[in-house]
Amino acid sequence: MKKLTPSYARLAVASLLMPAAILAVGVPAAYAADATPAASSSAPAAPTRIAGLSSSSFAFVNPKALDVSSLSVVPAPSLDAKAWIAVDITSGQILTESNADMQVPPASLTKLMTFYLAADAVDQNRLPLNQQVTVSEKAWRTGGSRMFIQPRLPVTVDQLLQGLIVDSGNDSAVALAEAVAGSTDAFVTLMNQEAQKLGMRNTHFDNVDGLPDPQHMTTARDLAIVAAHIINDHPTLFHYFKQKEFTYNNIKQPNRNSLLWADPSVDGMKTGFTDAAGYCMIATALRGDRRILTVVLGTPSATARSQDSLQLLNWGFQNFDDVRLYGQSHPGMDVRVWEGQSENVRLGPPKPVWLTVPRGKSGDIKPVAHYPDPLLAPLAKGQKVGTLDLTLDGKVVRTEPLVAQDAVERAGFFGRMIDMVKRHFASK
Repeated sequence: MKKLTPSYARLAVASLLMPAAILAVGVPAAYAADATPAASSSAPAAPTRIAGLSSSSFAFVNPKALDVSSLSVVPAPSLDAKAWIAVDITSGQILTESNADMQVPPASLTKLMTFYLAADAVDQNRLPLNQQVTVSEKAWRTGGSRMFIQPRLPVTVDQLLQGLIVDSGNDSAVALAEAVAGSTDAFVTLMNQEAQKLGMRNTHFDNVDGLPDPQHMTTARDLAIVAAHIINDHPTLFHYFKQKEFTYNNIKQPNRNSLLWADPSVDGMKTGFTDAAGYCMIATALRGDRRILTVVLGTPSATARSQDSLQLLNWGFQNFDDVRLYGQSHPGMDVRVWEGQSENVRLGPPKPVWLTVPRGKSGDIKPVAHYPDPLLAPLAKGQKVGTLDLTLDGKVVRTEPLVAQDAVERAGFFGRMIDMVKRHFASK
């Protein structure tokens, strides 16, 4: 297996970043607590929609890969949370984590999976947004935080999604589950199937709303996975997470995500609280072309979860850059191929790679290619021939497949004989 370490020219940083956001989180008291408000006479508010979110396939870099915080001269912040993780959505890399695989009760963060499955139904035209949903007695009687649906009061899928995310309505979750799967039990089965499909290996759902149950558990890493898939798989429905308030049944409720008021770059996602789970938050912010997602679990207060989330976001944006490798300006590396109709073949990753590195370190990235020596034809376009390690300061930051970017046909008999002779003398 041959190693190849080509020199790499200075790489352009993905984008200029915004200045630091506000560190002190201050919002009206009614917006900071996970409490169900009293009735109001306000008229129903229209949902606020956002634009510019594009869909792309998403996958985390191997969880065992290098935590890039170890390369930064600025250490990750120390938090009050029991577990947390920060992920650069652009590259899929984990910036920092602590107890990310510790199982904990998710509280209302459960509703991200409820939303994800309902969004699947909406995007597949199985559940139109304007469809009216019949409210069952079970949904109506569900306790905890609610949007206050009633059996004889009209409600649409669009309103239920607003109630689910803005109001954190447990009744909304039950009504949506019944609309999608016919019953909450059937929907919970779908939740667990989807969790396995997405790679949420340490998650088990036992209900659709996050009410306490000893079998209802997840992790910070798994919650980051489903949150990232919502962002990337359902961009046209992501606007619900930015909506600051919602009025239904003459009851106006604020979004419990206080960061929507504290930092204009924050555009979602969800809070949760139970006595067992503590105060939890998933937050995401878009600054320039970069998006970072944070999950903090088990903080002692609503203020602490907001401050911890914002500290992680600011630290990630201020201390790291995203670099695009192997695009049109850096297409790959030419290497010798034997017994083929061409003497060289270009090798590289199957698609451009986004890499997150400490700020100012983009020029220090070194690719190390591993492939068979000799490399023999025939080679098909896209055929994997090895691996590519992207290293920084002697540490492997991530590993990508190494593929042939062009096909190389096998040479004729005499061409192969000539190459065999050349290889024989070259090995002397």
